[in-house]
Amino acid sequence: MSVWDDLDLLLDSPSSLTEKPTTSGTIKEKAGFKASEDAVALQKAIEGIGTTEKTLIEILTQRSNAQRQLISKAYQEATGRALVDDLKGDTSGDFEDALVALVTHPAQLDCREFIKATKGAGTTDSALIELFAAKSNRQIKSMSEAYLADTGRELSHDLKSEVSSDYGKTLLILVEGKRDESTNVDAAKAKADAKALYEAGEKKWGTDESKFIDVLCHRSVPQLRQTMVEYKGISGKTLQESIESEMSGKLEELLVAIVKCVKSVPAYLAERLYKSMKGLGTTESTLTRIIVGRSEIDLLDIRAEYSKLFGCSLYSAIESDVGGSYGDCLKMICGADD
Repeated sequence: MSVWDDLDLLLDSPSSLTEKPTTSGTIKEKAGFKASEDAVALQKAIEGIGTTEKTLIEILTQRSNAQRQLISKAYQEATGRALVDDLKGDTSGDFEDALVALVTHPAQLDCREFIKATKGAGTTDSALIELFAAKSNRQIKSMSEAYLADTGRELSHDLKSEVSSDYGKTLLILVEGKRDESTNVDAAKAKADAKALYEAGEKKWGTDESKFIDVLCHRSVPQLRQTMVEYKGISGKTLQESIESEMSGKLEELLVAIVKCVKSVPAYLAERLYKSMKGLGTTESTLTRIIVGRSEIDLLDIRAEYSKLFGCSLYSAIESDVGGSYGDCLKMICGADD
């Protein structure tokens, strides 16, 4: 039985889709922090003969994002140059991408990841799915605001031109960031939704996707968890198993991701990290996006889920898969070897 089938533990476990105080990050504010001192140390590391990667890693991975914004400001004042530009000019490849991500505001980082996933030939759907399925309403709204400030255009408008069919419709609903956030569970409604989903899928010839989309995109996390329990009682299958057998392609991938995130965002992201490292080649963009992006949200939880799901620590997986300064940078963000 996989983590995704165990519904008993579900009803009382916390969810990072609904806001909670961020206590599960690996990066905390540094005590006794002085932006100007850090800016000088970074300047020396960048302007010296050969860049001192160790200094860059030690400073940028051991400060909170808010502190890094203050360092960037102090650096600009001291040198007349943007820290992000000097990092780009002085480092390269995946290491450069990780450092740039670290000095970027979280909403801005999401916004850039969205642009990366949609520009060029073809849309990177797996990145888009992760971006919207694993985010709270507030995170989605912040990303949309950053996108509008950056481009002068509505994120939903640009997304509309990239996606189509029920898959596109589902993403566009998620982009509204309107999931119900109430913590009350209406047991009768959960039963009714479970029945309606069963009748829209398993029970009929052909699937009524719109019912699945409506329920999965709008109901609150506690409500959906109760619905999943009711669904298994009616159908004998989990909701995820039904979606996997009834649907296909990108819509299936997106709805399964939503179901997984309703159960546990950290477990979903641990699985994304595992898939980005296993097999031929590593998907560094996924590694950087999750490890930097969740470092102040729930990376401790992701680490715990990773060990539980895959029998080895996230730290050791990174160590065996990624080398050089990039690997050192990710390991520092990851923190301890569980």
